[in-house]
Amino acid sequence: MNIRALNEDDAAEFLVLYKRLDDSGYMLYDPGERQTSVEDQKKGIARFKKDDGVYFHVAEVDGNLAGFMAAFKSKLNRNKHSAYLVLGVDEDYRGRGIASSLFNHVFEWAEDQGITRLELTVIKDNAPAFNLYKKMGFTVEGEKVHSLVIDGKPVNEYYMYKLI
Repeated sequence: MNIRALNEDDAAEFLVLYKRLDDSGYMLYDPGERQTSVEDQKKGIARFKKDDGVYFHVAEVDGNLAGFMAAFKSKLNRNKHSAYLVLGVDEDYRGRGIASSLFNHVFEWAEDQGITRLELTVIKDNAPAFNLYKKMGFTVEGEKVHSLVIDGKPVNEYYMYKLI
């Protein structure tokens, strides 16, 4: 497994990964909702690469993109010590330590950036992700009630944080 920065050359394969993750039902987009073109994805990656407050890395297994971790550092003085995380690992690659490796890499980045608080959200009934986040040291901070509507039903999310 290789953890590396996402590049514009990855745009087409990354978009396929994104859409597979959307199909899982646990990401923000509904299955089929993402309408991003490869060209738009390339532009987005280029923007992220220019922003030193954005961390966007992928896990590559046998030449294939298996997952990603993104972190978005706040730019305001009062909360620039914090970053919001987004993680996705393709179902075919789960259980191989990819998510843990991605977390360990982002923890190093956060320390280098002077970030002392990491935060994320997880759909309340996504037990595998919730358990992973707890294993990685995250704590439930609160519950956002009816934060999403999935298949026509309101769903709650947990807010989680980790101090480093």
